[in-house]
Amino acid sequence: MTNFYKILFSSSLIIGTLISVSANSWFMAWLGLEINLLSLMPLMKSFKNKLSAEASLKYFITQALASAILIFSIILTSNFKFSSVFEISLISSPLLSSALLMKMGAAPLHFWLPEVVSGISWLMNMIILTWQKIAPMILLFYSLNSTIFLSIFIIISALIGSLEGLNQTCLRKLMVFSSINHISWMLSALLSSLNSWFLYFSIYSFMNINIIYLLNLNKVYFMSQINKTHPEKSIKFFLFMNFLSLGGLPPFIGFFIKWITLNEMILNNFFFLATILIVLTLIALYFYLRITFNTLMLSVSENPNIMYTKLSFTSILGSFIPLSSLTLLISFSNLI
Repeated sequence: MTNFYKILFSSSLIIGTLISVSANSWFMAWLGLEINLLSLMPLMKSFKNKLSAEASLKYFITQALASAILIFSIILTSNFKFSSVFEISLISSPLLSSALLMKMGAAPLHFWLPEVVSGISWLMNMIILTWQKIAPMILLFYSLNSTIFLSIFIIISALIGSLEGLNQTCLRKLMVFSSINHISWMLSALLSSLNSWFLYFSIYSFMNINIIYLLNLNKVYFMSQINKTHPEKSIKFFLFMNFLSLGGLPPFIGFFIKWITLNEMILNNFFFLATILIVLTLIALYFYLRITFNTLMLSVSENPNIMYTKLSFTSILGSFIPLSSLTLLISFSNLI
């Protein structure tokens, strides 16, 4: 029975996103977002975690508020007619874009995101940080009218995502502020083309899923747990190499997607925005490097009584892909 309801709501979660992405009217797009929201709520609740009910309620209230703003702006901008997404994009209001930005957790409308993810499991974290961004991002691309308005959110997201991650010891919140920083890059990719965004989002989701899988495998939620309870060197090596890839350090694959995005931005004359993103990403990379050096370089006494979780061949292969992306970068540059 438990597996049945998970399969049912997981299927409707996917269907809701597909309805929003493939809708030809804003009413159907809003309907798909509501199906997606109501499908995620039962999956977030866990009887083993007392904080999941509070996190679910916070998520529902915020998403319901964003949905109300969205449907209100749709009615206003379409003169009380549910026109197609391409027609409404010509008269799109900042209100509609703000509702979509709130749904994905872009700063400064990110106030709900750290509180929600700190009370739910790693699996739900993975869904909120990856899958739940697909529909709002694509709908935002349809309604994109003012690059100046979106640039403000890009700069604020990059700033908050970098600075707020400096003093985090909770890994779930660290992943949240890393996600907010990457939202700024994904929004910048949207300014160029949908294909650039899809490439960035695909590789970002792969890195995120890989990191969350390793953390969930070892039941790690705080930085101190990595040093004290899980000093298995192979796990720490693959985990922090993926962290460095997520930060965009060359020659990892995280640098590849940022390199492509910067190239597209320069070709479209977004020089100031590209400079701001580079500077603020260096701050984000700093706290990744600080965590990595403190964990791998410091001497940690190992407890012989701990039964370490061994990595499977699939997880080793998935973790090794970001390390082997130098070949991809060289091949791509030779093709150019």
